[in-house]
Amino acid sequence: MKQITLISLTLRNFKGIRDFVLDAAGKNISAYGDNATGKTTLFDGFVWTLFGKDSQNRTDFEIKGLDENGKVVEHGLQHEVEAILMVDRRRRSFKKVFAEKWTRKRGQAAAEFGGHTTDYYVDGVPVKQGQYKAEIDALISEDIFKLLTNPAYFNEILKPDARRKVLLDVCGDMTDEEIIAGNKQLAPLTDILGDRSLEDHRKVIAARRTEINKELDKIPVRIDEARRSMPDVSDLDAELLQEDIDTMRGRADAKTAELQRIQSGGELSSKELRVREIQSDMAELKYRIQEDGLRKVNEQETHIVKLRREAADLKVMISASEREVEQYKRQITRAESQATRLREEWHAANGLEFPVHDHEHDDNCPSCGQSLPVDQVQAAKEKALADFNLNKSKRLERISADGKLAADEVRTLKHSMFDLEESIKIQQEKFDANHSEAMAAEATLQTLQSNVANPADDQEYQAKQREAETVRAEIERLRSSSADAIGKVQAEIRLIRAQVDDLEADKAKLATVAATEKRIAELSEEERKLAGEFEKLEHELFLTEEFTRSKVSMLESKINSKFKYARFRLFEEQINGGLKDVCKTLYNGVPYEGGLNNAARINVGLDIINTLGQHYGFSAPIFVDNAEAVTQLIPTDAQVIRLVVSEDDKKLRLEHNDIQEVI
Repeated sequence: MKQITLISLTLRNFKGIRDFVLDAAGKNISAYGDNATGKTTLFDGFVWTLFGKDSQNRTDFEIKGLDENGKVVEHGLQHEVEAILMVDRRRRSFKKVFAEKWTRKRGQAAAEFGGHTTDYYVDGVPVKQGQYKAEIDALISEDIFKLLTNPAYFNEILKPDARRKVLLDVCGDMTDEEIIAGNKQLAPLTDILGDRSLEDHRKVIAARRTEINKELDKIPVRIDEARRSMPDVSDLDAELLQEDIDTMRGRADAKTAELQRIQSGGELSSKELRVREIQSDMAELKYRIQEDGLRKVNEQETHIVKLRREAADLKVMISASEREVEQYKRQITRAESQATRLREEWHAANGLEFPVHDHEHDDNCPSCGQSLPVDQVQAAKEKALADFNLNKSKRLERISADGKLAADEVRTLKHSMFDLEESIKIQQEKFDANHSEAMAAEATLQTLQSNVANPADDQEYQAKQREAETVRAEIERLRSSSADAIGKVQAEIRLIRAQVDDLEADKAKLATVAATEKRIAELSEEERKLAGEFEKLEHELFLTEEFTRSKVSMLESKINSKFKYARFRLFEEQINGGLKDVCKTLYNGVPYEGGLNNAARINVGLDIINTLGQHYGFSAPIFVDNAEAVTQLIPTDAQVIRLVVSEDDKKLRLEHNDIQEVI
């Protein structure tokens, strides 16, 4: 087992302690002092040195000394704590120095506060924060260290979920298979659960039970509604109804045949046939009379459509050409403007003369200021004049070339625009000619349409019309003579069909009753199946609850067996019968959070530390705050540092190996 003991703890300017050394020498030690003398500060300094927090696991606590108003007593101090530990017979030193950072800017008399700095030392060597933390992490993790150094940490600082995790880590959780194997009554659960977890299956059961209850509540209502919707058929007989329906339908068929015989008398049929023949002859005659005129009309209409399509195409071409002419005009305007600008530039350049006055100062040497020889001065002026004339000539040539290009572009554009305008004139002439031809063709079409022959003017057609009118008159005479007989038979048919409808309605009532009775039987069967499924779910729910009870008993027994004094309750039964995950510590049945005195709390905390130390294979200095409440601490293998309230000790006093020292 790895063992860490505290050799000494040195505090300087830390939380009001000016300078103090807790010389433990790796042994058990007691620190006595009245309230506010700094006992808890010793534990705070120890934890801060290692992990940057106080004994209550807070990172935002005040390190500097404060007055009664909460103000810092003195600025500019270095606040430091050094812990010297013995780690498996190896001496290790860890020190942190926390200080204010003051800087004086140039030109200012007073320094300005610029934050804080923290320096780190391992075995006396300055290190970076990351290396410092790595050295401490190499000893033991922060969470485990706090569990093993503070009897109150497990019960008062850790959250219930974290406490459960520690206990299950120490004692090991139990699998569902282990729990089922420990209770023969739970054997069916293996097949029931399948791949589901117990909690997931409980959710499935709860959801299905809710659905079944809803359905079971609805089924009696549905059965009652179905029964109330059934018609009264007590005086109806299905076989007799069908016989009556068949008889009445036979009578209706006989009357229908009689009606058809009256309506299809022989002479009437022949007259109607003759009318249809005459109408066919008239249609054929009409086509023959109008055939030539209609052909000419169709041909003329086709010709007009062709002319209109050609005119539309010409109109599109003219519009496109006109847009192109406008574009040429814009380009010509731009090219003409450029040519005008170049002409003006050429005249301006051509008007430039050699600036004689700019070279008058050239008679003197630019270096010494003495007059130059006349021949050198003249040669310089002649060279300047030649350079000027050459540059002027080149510039005029460039402007002339650009002007020629601009003029050529104007001529080319105007020529192209002229050709396009001539093309537009030709297209417009074609369009006008096409339009005139179309107008003339439409006038011709009207003449042709008016010249189509009217069949009514034809003598043969007129004769057919007269014959058709004569035959229709004979048909009306024949029909009026049989109208009375037809009306009588039709009335009898309507009466018989009404009687058949009444019989069919009664038959439908019997069918409705049969279907309703079938539905009621189906609902009753569904109710029986749902009740059986609900009973099965109730049994499965009982097994899951029995599983949970077994798990509670077995798991709590397993965990409690690891501790000598502390006992743990990991589950609480809810009003609805379910279980809630908790983690409550008890001693002799009394909860840690309610009713347990300080002495029992401390000893329970030490009992937990003993078990956790065995599990993690580690022991560290245990700081027991408020140790005056305990007359006898339970045995532990770790070093114990008791912090005892003593009203008579106005300054901290250490008691160690029967030697007392007042500081």
